[in-house]
Amino acid sequence: MGAKRKRGETEESVGGENDKNIESSNKKKREIMPSMIKNKEKRSSVHAKLKHQKKLEKRKKLKARDAAEKRALELGEEPPARMVPRTIENTREPDETVCRPDDDELFAGNDADEFNSVLKQERTPKILMTTCRFNSSRGPVFIKELLTVIPNAHYYKRGTYDLKKIVDYANKKDFTSIIVVHTNRREPDALLMIGLPNGPTAHFKLSKLVLRKDIKNHGNPTSHKPELILNNFTTRLGHRIGRLIQSLFPQDPEFRGRRVVTFHNQRDFIFFRHHRYIFETKESKVRDSKGKKVKDAKGEKITQEKTIARLQECGPRFTLKLISLQHGTFDTKGGEFEWVHKPEMDTSRRRFFL
Repeated sequence: MGAKRKRGETEESVGGENDKNIESSNKKKREIMPSMIKNKEKRSSVHAKLKHQKKLEKRKKLKARDAAEKRALELGEEPPARMVPRTIENTREPDETVCRPDDDELFAGNDADEFNSVLKQERTPKILMTTCRFNSSRGPVFIKELLTVIPNAHYYKRGTYDLKKIVDYANKKDFTSIIVVHTNRREPDALLMIGLPNGPTAHFKLSKLVLRKDIKNHGNPTSHKPELILNNFTTRLGHRIGRLIQSLFPQDPEFRGRRVVTFHNQRDFIFFRHHRYIFETKESKVRDSKGKKVKDAKGEKITQEKTIARLQECGPRFTLKLISLQHGTFDTKGGEFEWVHKPEMDTSRRRFFL
């Protein structure tokens, strides 16, 4: 038989539970989220306050981290390791096709692929640009700007010619590549790159196109050969696409022109940017340790010149996404595909192919 509980003990336990419940309910009442407030003005003010508090907390953490690093350096110790944020890029799914620096098979394949003669400067790149059959005015405008980006590129009107006939004509005239701009609803939406004489053919989806005239404070490029930057083409497929893009440009850039063309791959989206870098000299007043301006014997403020480098975008600006890579030149019926993007391949956000 169990012993009977005293009346005072039961009352204390029940009272303690009630106090806890009251405290938790009060906390819930205090934590009012902006989405729970119906009044728009009050909701926006509460949201602004929460945002400001988060900003202050973040600033405090950064100051504490910088102080700890400074203290460690003064004592001659190693500063505490910084936390690496988790991103989709650094948590990507492992891929067997990622290129290694000691991959002898990859470098042997480079010497035997279709772009070897152009990249070794045995042939000079010569590009033929055209549109689809039923193109809008925006397609040729986009090509006109591409002509200023890619040296030794020539535009030909498509007319009613079949693409296979254009490939034959380009081979006879010693062109190294063909670029076809496809338009849909008066807007360029696809890009076809054909390597000559033996392929391959890459089909890209084109999006987020911004022409030069629509870029604020844009610059006008010179006729110098640009410097080419390719980022994050890490897999076998990405390496092949990178070499295809590289074969469009001369391999002896003229650095005097200060032109830079960038193809940056991130999550299988290839971002295109065209810049020129500018060096400017600016005068700044010399200050002492207390922040006061230093003066010479005559009482005049001492100035010093600083060289500042900045980038000026020349345009155009667009984004590419690979749809397919085909062996040989363009052939819709009998062509063999090296790689084709299919919806069932998108099983995870952390799976990349380039």
